[in-house]
Amino acid sequence: MRVLVAGSSGLIGSALVARLRAEGDEVLRLVRRPAQAPDERTWDPPAGVIAEGALSGVDAVVNLCGAGIGDRRWSHARKQVLLDSRVEPTEVLAAAVAEHSIPVLVNGSAVGYYGDTAGPADEATPVGSGFLAELCLRWEAATAAAAGARVVLARSAQVLSRRGGLLGRLRPLFFLGLGGRLGDGTQYMPWIHLDDEVAALAFVLHNDISGPVNLVGPAPVTNAEFTRAFAKTKSRAAFLPVPRAALRLATGEFADEILRSQLVAPKVLRDNGFRFQYDTIERALAATEAR
Repeated sequence: MRVLVAGSSGLIGSALVARLRAEGDEVLRLVRRPAQAPDERTWDPPAGVIAEGALSGVDAVVNLCGAGIGDRRWSHARKQVLLDSRVEPTEVLAAAVAEHSIPVLVNGSAVGYYGDTAGPADEATPVGSGFLAELCLRWEAATAAAAGARVVLARSAQVLSRRGGLLGRLRPLFFLGLGGRLGDGTQYMPWIHLDDEVAALAFVLHNDISGPVNLVGPAPVTNAEFTRAFAKTKSRAAFLPVPRAALRLATGEFADEILRSQLVAPKVLRDNGFRFQYDTIERALAATEAR
């Protein structure tokens, strides 16, 4: 396939580009600066402009654009950035997919769509409440312009990688003994190893799958279970739990999202025969810490 990837410089995007090329696909990268390499194509989402010829011969578009959810405290302005950095590029790409009759659009989303789940959730579970649920709903709705294309909504969990993501933020805390459970630790915490994340994205690209797809590991864990497993890989105790009040003081409204329980299952991937390389949190964490 000839695949055009937006958001190719991020943790997931860069790994996906490498994976697709290793599997024999041709990959073009959309960048927001003048193109400097043969595989780069320029675009300007706020202006609604994609360089002429960027979509010529393209079989699929993958959109992974979006500012970091937990990188900063959620002010009103920051929330608008989180929305705009996802919805606007998606609208531009979806319209371009329809205009150029591109067969496939794989669009990023997140398990935040489900809000705080009272019980198990899969792709048929309705949208939840809270800012992240609203963000995901609007993000996914922006793909509506991709008329005629097979659209995949990749609802991703927290990605585990040695190079960044959730573990990049947690490692310094664990070295200081501050990586204890969050709140009471009973909330379910969806996760996926980076290798399985990009394998799943490649899988939905190359198979006849459409609609929402949960990119989550197959063995759910609570925050307390995750904390114990991660502490074990670092050979040090995580002995200082973070109470809800302290988390709220430190992160503001984002604390409410962190403490939501999300027992989310990868039903569509399982039903279509996808095989996880890292099927337990222990195996996933051991792999990230061994590299």
